Amino acid sequence: MHHANPAWFLCHLLIAVCSATCVSYADEPPHEKNALRIARFDIDVTPPVGFMMAYDRVKRVDELGLRCRGLVLLGSQEPVAVCAVDWIGIGNEAHDAFRDAIARAAGTTRARVAVHTLHQHDAPRSDFTAERLLNEIGATDLGAHQGSFAREVLKELETAVAESIANAQPVTHAGFGNADVEKVASNRRLQDESGQVTQTRYTTCRDPKLRALPEGTIDPALSTLSFWNDDSPIAVLSYYACHPQSYYRTGVPSPDFPGIARIMRGQDLPSALHVHFNGAGGNIGAGKYNDGNKENRLILAARVADAMKRSLASTEKFAVTADDIGWSVQPVALPVSQHLKRDELREQLSQWKPNEYWGGPEQLAWVLRCESGHKIDLACLKVGNVRILHMPGELFVEYQLAAKAMRPDLQIAMAAYGDYGPGYIGIEEAYGQGGYETSERASKVAPSVEKVLIDGMKSLLGEESK
Repeated sequence: MHHANPAWFLCHLLIAVCSATCVSYADEPPHEKNALRIARFDIDVTPPVGFMMAYDRVKRVDELGLRCRGLVLLGSQEPVAVCAVDWIGIGNEAHDAFRDAIARAAGTTRARVAVHTLHQHDAPRSDFTAERLLNEIGATDLGAHQGSFAREVLKELETAVAESIANAQPVTHAGFGNADVEKVASNRRLQDESGQVTQTRYTTCRDPKLRALPEGTIDPALSTLSFWNDDSPIAVLSYYACHPQSYYRTGVPSPDFPGIARIMRGQDLPSALHVHFNGAGGNIGAGKYNDGNKENRLILAARVADAMKRSLASTEKFAVTADDIGWSVQPVALPVSQHLKRDELREQLSQWKPNEYWGGPEQLAWVLRCESGHKIDLACLKVGNVRILHMPGELFVEYQLAAKAMRPDLQIAMAAYGDYGPGYIGIEEAYGQGGYETSERASKVAPSVEKVLIDGMKSLLGEESK
């Protein structure tokens, strides 16, 4: 009977392990230079009790908080990042600061970062330029322009993005789908035969006669861009044009019905990060389908969630590598509305009161920013045959419809509510038709803004069929 020598056994065991290890490494595919990876980040951005939101101070924080979430695309080129925040707006120098924080953490440049809000109204706003102007005149109560909470968020956001890069996941496929949202959106601007706006159908509309009128010009499509690791969904980005309010002025931070729809989809499909973007919804709201009853919040959320589900179900997946990802930027100078006078606004600044929701500080901030030569970055994310346009302000839906008509050979979606500095952005003819959205109170840009943005979108999309 043979008795194994322990030293002999150990030696052969080590040889076998080394051989197996060598074989396993040899069988692994070489690192793909054009491999695509995605880093996902998600933080809580709910303000604390006592903080001034867009209209009211926080009385309490309920079950549903506000999120700041997005992703970084990592490949052969500099990283690209997109981000959506459950706030009413982030404008001017604050918008720069959010993009810069993400860029630092992701190892990229500001030009390759897009930051958008969903425009919920029981939520904060952020404008560091307006805050600075108020500090310069010695204001003691900055109201909604107090930037301390936003700066705390920026620190946490930068940390979260950096940590997400270390945990980036491989992507093998992307997909795009569409589904119409039923009984949510309607046009806010009710016009007579001559085109003049006679009444505004706000997001809460209690007048049954106004609710009975047709939906008007909207874009019913909800689009989803998804990223996958083989059959496992990693991230689902959704886009839909509509003001997000069902009710507000509660003193309780709320992601409202689009955020609740996103939460519902996250429960249905927890493996993926769900990021929602508001499209060109400046002149769109849920007024036809929302009489102000509180129960409508969940009804509207369910309708949006249903479209999110159907859009993903209709998705056509395609293999994707880093070479299929593109990012282009078109800086544009938006024309300032003629009613905004720098010297008058400076004189008025000292009379500003913290309970004034809109007015002097952000108007002067916008004028000074434009006079400094600042340009707003319009951007376009390319994923195969998909194009996502990233746009500023409260855009009219006509811009979104125009973009889709420019390139019917492509799959196009839009995220608006980027830099909130310009406020509402109507089409040129709307400025002569009256209505709130193109009033001096609401819009800080001149009617010629339409040509600037249309030309910018044409440049990003390319007019020729490919």
